[in-house]
Amino acid sequence: MQGASGAVGIRAGEDAPGWPTSLAIVAWSKVAAAGYAAHISRGASWLLANRGEVIARTPEFGHNTQLVGWAYAEQTHSWVEPTALAVLALKAAGRSSDPAAREGVAVLLDRQLPGGGLNYGNTYVLGQLIRPHVQPTGIALVALAGEQDSSGRLAKSAAWLRRSIGPETTPQSLAWALLGLRAQGALPSQADEWLANAAGQSVTNTFKLALLALAAKGWPK
Repeated sequence: MQGASGAVGIRAGEDAPGWPTSLAIVAWSKVAAAGYAAHISRGASWLLANRGEVIARTPEFGHNTQLVGWAYAEQTHSWVEPTALAVLALKAAGRSSDPAAREGVAVLLDRQLPGGGLNYGNTYVLGQLIRPHVQPTGIALVALAGEQDSSGRLAKSAAWLRRSIGPETTPQSLAWALLGLRAQGALPSQADEWLANAAGQSVTNTFKLALLALAAKGWPK
């Protein structure tokens, strides 16, 4: 499915949107990095050439709109989930020191809310504090594994996420939350029990079962 541009789209024959490219790079890197080296290189080149757009600083938005990460669709502003996945892809490809990866980390740190947690990318809008969400917080915490945050919000994000999940959390959100907490060394003792219950609810959904299995193993190193 990888196109001539290096992008991997959401289905064969469609390069855009190309956000699945990040997941493909992680998969290639962890399965057989040497064998897929050309695919990884082309995918990483596409990522570096298709970063998010900056917008002018304005009091209406609380985050730093000049920091560049990645977007859900090309030529739009940077948001949390695609930025986190791109950072994970560059780390998997051995390019964690690349300036784009470091700026992506800065985007994720900047988009954390004062009390911890992230949503899809906003902090304050028109003076209103936007609430954090479980899934984007989990994905961001995976990408921020091993990173330092002098503001202290990274620890707050992990603490918020632990408080916000339980046996009633939906399988997809639970899986990403536990992946993020494991990456931050804050996995709850009930994680295996919650995962088993969620797997029982998802027996007909291959995607959710795969994500829950990944959560049980932890993000590949």
